[in-house]
Amino acid sequence: MSDTLRIADREFHSRLFVGTGKYRSFEEMARCHEASGAEVVTVAVRRVNLSDKSKESLIDYIDRSKLFILPNTAACYTAEEAIRTARLGREVGLSNWIKLEVIGDEQTLFPDNEGLLEATRVLAREGFIVLPYTTDDLINARKLIDAGAAAVMPLAAPIGSGLGIQNLTNLKILRERITEVPLIVDAGVGTASDAAIAMELGYDGILMNTAIASAADPVMMALAMKRGVEAGRLAFRAGRMGKKLYASASSPVEGVVR
Repeated sequence: MSDTLRIADREFHSRLFVGTGKYRSFEEMARCHEASGAEVVTVAVRRVNLSDKSKESLIDYIDRSKLFILPNTAACYTAEEAIRTARLGREVGLSNWIKLEVIGDEQTLFPDNEGLLEATRVLAREGFIVLPYTTDDLINARKLIDAGAAAVMPLAAPIGSGLGIQNLTNLKILRERITEVPLIVDAGVGTASDAAIAMELGYDGILMNTAIASAADPVMMALAMKRGVEAGRLAFRAGRMGKKLYASASSPVEGVVR
């Protein structure tokens, strides 16, 4: 069954996006990317060696014939920093796509929605395909779409927390009310069941990094996440049965001889 994810001018068959940080080695990272089946990997522009080609870089371990690099503006705390970082990523040939992060608080890593909105407007005008990391706020999500965001990426829990989906109600509201652009859950996933829950809500994709990189067996977890995303997506498309307060026999009772 064809079930592709379209963002701007690109189509993807995998709905799992993965990161490149916190791995024990670049070789392990590459094995996890392969096991995950992901087609998109996100790379922090400010944490990558982009100038000294004589030194090893994580970019050397990303097969760009199979994987699409989505630069991100991790560690940027102002709109100006994020805009400069996005421009740098494009100038060095990474991509004109950007996972936009403007962090507002150092401890929680929650986004600064005002700065995020400002940076989205500027970068969208400059031709960037902007995917902003944001809170689970419907009003702010609509503002980001109006500013030119090609997708919206609400958090499910704090970045790197592994707490799983903590905000089901808000995520459900976002999914019900936003249909113009894809919605991709970003941050907070800890294990495959969290990924399945997010996808069962009808989200178009999910991005994760720490849940895979910090697992006891990252390669095995990458495969588990792949299957969790696929199972959740299939369940959403299939349409779950209705919930009931009382039991209902699995076998029909009509015609049963008593």
